[in-house]
Amino acid sequence: MMLEKQIREVYQYQKEYFKNLSLGSSRALLADVDLKDYNIKIISGIKQSGKSTLLMQFLNQVSTFNFLSFEDPRLSNFEVSDFFKLEQIFQENYGSDVYFFDEIQNIDGWEQFIRSLHDKKIKVIISGSNASLLNTEFGTTLTDRQISYELYPFSYNEFLTSQNKTEGIDSFGEFLEMGGFPEYLKTKNRNILVRLFNDIVYRDIIVRHGLRNAKVVKELVIYLATNIGKEFSFNKLAKTFEMGSVNTALSYISYLEDAYLFFTVPRFSYSLKQQARNPKKIYGVDSGLVSNLSLSFSNDKERLLENVVFIELKRRGKNILYYRNKGECDFVVSKNKKIENIIQVCFELNHDNLQQELSGLYEAMDELNSDSGLILTMNQDDKIVQGNKTIIVTPVWKWMLNYTPRPLQSKNHFFFD
Repeated sequence: MMLEKQIREVYQYQKEYFKNLSLGSSRALLADVDLKDYNIKIISGIKQSGKSTLLMQFLNQVSTFNFLSFEDPRLSNFEVSDFFKLEQIFQENYGSDVYFFDEIQNIDGWEQFIRSLHDKKIKVIISGSNASLLNTEFGTTLTDRQISYELYPFSYNEFLTSQNKTEGIDSFGEFLEMGGFPEYLKTKNRNILVRLFNDIVYRDIIVRHGLRNAKVVKELVIYLATNIGKEFSFNKLAKTFEMGSVNTALSYISYLEDAYLFFTVPRFSYSLKQQARNPKKIYGVDSGLVSNLSLSFSNDKERLLENVVFIELKRRGKNILYYRNKGECDFVVSKNKKIENIIQVCFELNHDNLQQELSGLYEAMDELNSDSGLILTMNQDDKIVQGNKTIIVTPVWKWMLNYTPRPLQSKNHFFFD
């Protein structure tokens, strides 16, 4: 519990601090969030992806607002009963019906207060760095009253704007290597990524979940970063890191996903049970962070390219699986239970790998009854036609800039999300 005087001091400090912050580069997500309706807006994403800056860009659109970040250590004793003191402070200062809260998931029972605000027709925007923000009881009981968004590090387009660069293979090469964390791009200081890694691993995973073996968690993160785009099984992880049980491996991976550090991708199957049993693939939230954590990425640009494609698909809100049978295809992409694309990622198509890349893609297209597919490369344009099947070859950077959603022609009108 906190005294009202203590809360007021933090509020005033943050008010002055955030008022002087730069609005930074405009984020694409800004255009997607409508501040006019009374739906609760939930914005989640990895730390340092720009959520606070995005909030300030929102604040710039309204005349009066109330804001508080619970990332402030001075609010460590804040309890759910203190929200009513905070609301009194809000009303004394502006009396606005727009409330912004950052990292509110740090307060146990926050859902109760947000429900009360919604009942009073207060417009609420919440941001947080843990995916569990979307998976609480609040997320299920107020499904029809809240809209969720996910913010990722800069896309290639946002990278170009922030760095004042022009589109093309040179700037995309920089983006592939550096990734999209705003502060890192501003300073080019690798320690930014090291501190981010340590903060997430120790504070958001080890401390939050009361884990005893910090060394195993750190080694697991390095292992996953080094094996981006590769299959893994929870059984093997449990044995490799001597975790004691498969359930421990499952829990550790779920903690990493909740923190938006890594994402798992299931293998395609029409059977959901089979999907659950099959090995999964692992991808990281940002190519710059992944390459700095990895032990073997110095010359493996193809898997970094694959990771960039994966995150772009996540940014577009797609459901993603990979395909493996006799051959392999990187991504089977769907939205609203309909297949939108079948994608193979290859740094460069050449005589040595052409048949292998095509065979996996054709096999996936055959099983999914699709007559079109996509190969994304570093810098090649082409078109491959075989019978009634057409494969478009295009550079990743062009695909990222010129995306137009287009469902594939397919005989299947369903898909298991």
